[in-house]
Amino acid sequence: MNAPAFHPQSRKENLARLIGEPLDVLIIGGGINGAGIARDLALRACGTLRIGLIEKRYFGSGTSSRNSQLIHGGLRYLEHFDFALVKEALHERARLVKLAPGLVEPLRFVMPFETWFQRRYYGIGLWLYDLLAGSHNIAPRLNLSLAELKRIEPDLNLVGLHSAAIFSDCRVNSARLLLENLFDAARHGVIAVNYAEAAGWQRRGEILEVNIEDRLGGGESVVRAHQIVDARGPWEGGANLRLVRGSHIIVPALTDSGNAIAHFHRDGRIIFVLPWGPQNSLSLIGTTDVDHSGSPDEVSITPQEIRYLQAIARELFRDAGDLKPIAVYSSLRPLVAADGSPSAASRGHKIWKQDGVVKITGGKYTTYRSMSQEAVDLLAPDLRGRCTTHESAFTPARKPDTAEAIIQQAVDYEMAQRLADLMFVCTYWGYERSWDAEALRPLAHEMGRPLAWSDAQREQQIALVLRIAAIPAY
Repeated sequence: MNAPAFHPQSRKENLARLIGEPLDVLIIGGGINGAGIARDLALRACGTLRIGLIEKRYFGSGTSSRNSQLIHGGLRYLEHFDFALVKEALHERARLVKLAPGLVEPLRFVMPFETWFQRRYYGIGLWLYDLLAGSHNIAPRLNLSLAELKRIEPDLNLVGLHSAAIFSDCRVNSARLLLENLFDAARHGVIAVNYAEAAGWQRRGEILEVNIEDRLGGGESVVRAHQIVDARGPWEGGANLRLVRGSHIIVPALTDSGNAIAHFHRDGRIIFVLPWGPQNSLSLIGTTDVDHSGSPDEVSITPQEIRYLQAIARELFRDAGDLKPIAVYSSLRPLVAADGSPSAASRGHKIWKQDGVVKITGGKYTTYRSMSQEAVDLLAPDLRGRCTTHESAFTPARKPDTAEAIIQQAVDYEMAQRLADLMFVCTYWGYERSWDAEALRPLAHEMGRPLAWSDAQREQQIALVLRIAAIPAY
């Protein structure tokens, strides 16, 4: 069992440590790429480098915790002939199953077909998916007759269906895997601070000076570093990025089989219906692909997206009912800029170095580890041969048994600062039921005691959670 990564005074102490002697590397952004790079660099450096990481909000509170909760090869990318990306992702899937047991677990997907042509067309894709996975395949695909499909998934609407197939990918608690990357990095010496925003940087000879704003305590400071990693994702800005919004809805369970459903819709999108929540009592439906032109700080599902996902679910399931969401969430994918539809945009990545700053664009959550290795190779070529992340497995701390203990762990050992950190990243409680102020008050009271929140501060924390969890009228 690993020791805790942080203690109650870690944020204050780490903020002071950041502004001491110059860092070898400062990583800006605490999403999956930033956390993965921090861990890879720390493991390879073996204490020989001074490494810092800052995040403007809570670690992983943006895109990395609000995706489709899958570690997968990307079956739909085969339609765009992106074979290299799919092969890389499938091999990374296998590595993460090995390195993160309990965090990344195999999941069986049922894919219905409406026609014989679909069965042949997508059957070839599934065959190629298995082929690209090679010896790392989880389980071979299976073909199902209509009668077999009815037995396995009795809740599906079988009208108009021809047959189906089964294939396997993996599910993940994406927020927890990100946090475990970060915690492991901190145990190996990375100085991590959240709610610390980089307000810009400038070069002073051999040193880059980064202006830091403390978003909790107020005040500004300067952190000096020889190199910077810009892992801000959607917040990076610039012409290299295309921001695509992916949204999900969460509804009462549509099937009790434990299987996921993968549906290629007539518009070319693949929609997943995934088992979700305690004892798979809910279904997670997503995702959409919509270009986002607004601020990356203001990302939420639209009524049109809700209706789109509901309509597909009603087509798939016999007794779907009104499909009133109990929760929703959205995030931005920072893709490499390209023309064409959002769904067809490549999930490939680009990593380059410019004036001492390593920049990252695009990529998939599934391939974060290989992207991290590529970035570290660029940062520290002399460490290139030390790819210890291949062998270093995650050993997460034991999950507490009670809500009170979970809250205490989040505050004392995971550097959670706000109620939203607890509800949407440290746990997924915020996405597992409908919440109102009355239901949130006991949690805010419990979390507020060690953080010395006043009554007014507790109410502010509750209001923020309710704003994040709000479901628009549709």
